Amino acid sequence: MADFNWTCPHCDRDVTITDERLTSQWHTNNIKNAFGRHTLVSKFIICPNPQCKKYTLSCALFESHYKSGENLDKEIQRWNLIPPSSAKSFPDFIPQQILSDYFEACLIRDLSPKASATLARRCLQGIIRDYWAVKPGKLFDEIEAIKDKIDPLTWDAIDAVRKVGNIGAHMEKDINLIVDVEPHEAELLINLIETLFKDWYVTREERRARLLAISGIAEQKDSQRKGNISNC
Repeated sequence: MADFNWTCPHCDRDVTITDERLTSQWHTNNIKNAFGRHTLVSKFIICPNPQCKKYTLSCALFESHYKSGENLDKEIQRWNLIPPSSAKSFPDFIPQQILSDYFEACLIRDLSPKASATLARRCLQGIIRDYWAVKPGKLFDEIEAIKDKIDPLTWDAIDAVRKVGNIGAHMEKDINLIVDVEPHEAELLINLIETLFKDWYVTREERRARLLAISGIAEQKDSQRKGNISNC
């Protein structure tokens, strides 16, 4: 199997996976049944990062046929078992309730994209209230309150999360009108939440750490200067 690039969901490192870091097993149900011939493929991938070395476990079910060996056809369903979702790890200086909504949105993204979008909407509201300290109210008003504080592209994307999340949060006036959210659409909303975590919380904390480091240098030099003076 050819080497491939991969991002570990445990440590969020970009790594290259070689044959010795991957093991896979096939299990085929070739007994006649109402569903047809299916093959379950399980796959372990072990992270090569020395500080991680954790594994992921996933399974996928395929339609299959036998011709000079087992052959996979259409993929029917896929499961992420370890970790149970594609959620990334974020520092604990992000409020726990916001992270909890994010992790749950990731967990049910494929099972219920509409519910995932609703949780992304709730997560977004939590971010705006915590990071920008806006007055709690309707999400529309809260987003309007930060319009002049962020760039237009980010604001448009944030408003899109509100609109798509409304599909799950509020029933249509016509209850017979069905508006679905697709898994890839729910994933895009989650991607925005991850972007806001990095651009707002992580960037702010990194800036704070840099400034504290500079202040620490100044204090250290000042102490050295005072010590030299007292020894004169």
